This record gives sequence, structure tokens and C-alpha cells, in this order.
Amino acid sequence: MAGTGWVLLAYRMPREPSGPRVTVWRKLRRLGAVQVVDGLVALPESVETAEAFGWLAEEVLEAGGEAWTWVAKGSKEQDRVLREQLRAVVTEEYAAVTAEATDSLGRAPQRRTVDRLRRALHDIERRDHVAPKERDEARRAVRQLIASLEASEEPAR
Repeated sequence: MAGTGWVLLAYRMPREPSGPRVTVWRKLRRLGAVQVVDGLVALPESVETAEAFGWLAEEVLEAGGEAWTWVAKGSKEQDRVLREQLRAVVTEEYAAVTAEATDSLGRAPQRRTVDRLRRALHDIERRDHVAPKERDEARRAVRQLIASLEASEEPAR
């Protein structure tokens, strides 16, 4: 990711009603955007992230707010800081999935738990722009849990 640009979304929304603000905040979270400063968020540059910020800008405007999108390049230090922010969020989430999957291995795994962890892992991967080592650990833990569940569901021969 070094040397890539960033897609920036600057936005300001009316305080009331709060619904549109909450909706935008949730969508930014699902995208994995990092907050640079209040009202300015960033994602690594790609066609997908530029399009997503474009749609969000339209949503902000429709809610009576103001929005601008840009593609920019930061200094090496700015890039490092933004990448670290991206990494910190997903690393924590991957660690939580790994911990729960590992804990569940000690007990008889439940289909409901396995399905929830699989969905959680998929959701994190969708907004992961940095692929930290914790991603592989979480994948491995969920795969082990799935294998354990499948083994326990096999009929005895």
C-alpha cells in the first residue's frame, strides 16, 4: 500500500435530524474509513473507495449537508499514520474473532457461534485495507472451529 493515494471525504451535516448523520457514520464504519480530523475521513485510493465516497457525498447533500471528495497523496509520515489507524481497527477486531473461536474450540462448538464468527470475519475482511497478520490468525481459528463442528456433526460409523 506504500505510495498509494487516498480518497478523502470532507462533510458537514445538520445536527437534526440525527438519523442521516448516524446512517453516514455507520456506512463509513462499514467501509473501514479512518477519521483524519472532524468531518474528514480517508480510505486508500481505489475505484471502489472513490465510488463509495461519491455515493456518501450524495447522501450527505440530500440530507441538507455539505460534502466534497478528493484524491490526494500524503507525505510518508501521513501515509504511515493513516495506515496505522486502518491497521489498529481491524487488528483489534481480528483478535476478538480469534479469541472467541479459540475459546469455542475448548467446548463443543455450536453452529450458531460458527456462523456468527464466519460472518464477523467476512465483515472485517470487507473493510480491511491493510491485511495484518492477525487476519491470517483469525482465518485459521475460524477454519479450525468449522472443522471441529463438522467433525462433531458427522454420524458415527
